[in-house]
Amino acid sequence: MASLPLLTLPLGLLSILLGPAEPRPLHPSGFNPTALQIEWQSPWIAGLTRDPVVEAIVADYVAGLRRRGWSVPDQGVWIQVGQTVVAEHQGSVLMPAASLTKLATTLAAVQTWPLDHSFDTLVGLRGTLHSDGVLSGDLIIQGSGDPLFVWEEGIVLVNRLQELGIRRVTGEVLVAGPFTMNFNERQARSLADLKQVMSASTWPREARTAYDNLTPGTPQPSLQIDGGVRWVPATDLENVPIDWVVRHRSLPLVAILKAMNIYSNNIMSEMVADLVGGPRQVVTKATAAADLPAGELSLANGSGLGVENQMSARVAVAMTVALQQQLAAQGFSVADVMPVAGEDVGTLIDRRLPLTAAVKTGSLAEVSSLAGMVPTASRGPVWFAIINKGWDIPDLRIQQDLLLQAIQAHWGVADAPPEMRTKVRMQTGPFRYGDPSRNQVAQEVASE
Repeated sequence: MASLPLLTLPLGLLSILLGPAEPRPLHPSGFNPTALQIEWQSPWIAGLTRDPVVEAIVADYVAGLRRRGWSVPDQGVWIQVGQTVVAEHQGSVLMPAASLTKLATTLAAVQTWPLDHSFDTLVGLRGTLHSDGVLSGDLIIQGSGDPLFVWEEGIVLVNRLQELGIRRVTGEVLVAGPFTMNFNERQARSLADLKQVMSASTWPREARTAYDNLTPGTPQPSLQIDGGVRWVPATDLENVPIDWVVRHRSLPLVAILKAMNIYSNNIMSEMVADLVGGPRQVVTKATAAADLPAGELSLANGSGLGVENQMSARVAVAMTVALQQQLAAQGFSVADVMPVAGEDVGTLIDRRLPLTAAVKTGSLAEVSSLAGMVPTASRGPVWFAIINKGWDIPDLRIQQDLLLQAIQAHWGVADAPPEMRTKVRMQTGPFRYGDPSRNQVAQEVASE
């Protein structure tokens, strides 16, 4: 803590971090610890255990926001240890959640599929493949909504086709089913990228940069496509003889969720939510999984874009705790699907959060939110959610970080327990983009 710019610390937090002076807990308007009650009962909330120091830390935090000009009723905080809440401010009030929405999308996804689930992309031939490698016909791509089909995935998939002897396609590339490449919102852009990835001679700079991330010596494809690339309804391929030759398996779901949350990728989260069944289904599944109180989760989409997506701070905590329970049953933890301070970058770059804390950030023009787990020495994992409304997003983030530092300093600095350290490290081992082993030829698929 000595390296922190202490002049930026609110007075009350500074006194707590440096030691007691004259106790002076602040209780701004709208925060009354003596009236704090838990009316909602769920598996994640068993009751209230007060901690006067944490109550004072939270009260001083809210008072600091008030002094900066922010509306006190527009700030939500919920601090929970195990099944007990130790402090809160406006914890049951709906507020724009920004990308904390992705917690609901993540929880709904884990409820829908196992963590090793893959979204397959099938490749087939319609026509005649000659001995010289020329396909007189069309190349068929059948997507299933892979949210993480990027340049690296496309490069090794085309290499696999060329290993099967395909050198040229005289017809078109026909794409059916949900297919997105490189997080493009426009379908036309995804199809254009698919055409470009077929041959290194047409790669844009982004594709060449992605190629450098692949295993050294990876071939550069040179598959010639005479026609164009277009999307067709799946019905157009019914009753048409197709020789399916390759199944491309996406990264496992746990890695997709990790990548989605590290970078708070809105396109990926919208795709995952759509695959789950849409925002309503996300709400239904998240509500059931976390036993949420009625009316404290309202979503218009799966990403958090727009102030229509709202939740209370306690709902954000309940979903995070429920997510931990679901993941632990499969040998993982929230650190495997959320960014980890000190280990992952993305949205955590320039943040000063306690190390090994697993957190999800959220930002809109006038909203900054943060939720997750902070490890402590005496209380173990502390679950929290902070939802702020104000226009100085960088300052709100600083105050959030200081609040969590003060809470951890009170209960003791510690790393997350071993079972809550991330096992999913992107771009390593089975979680690297462009792993050739995830492209299975028809014979391998048939033998499973």
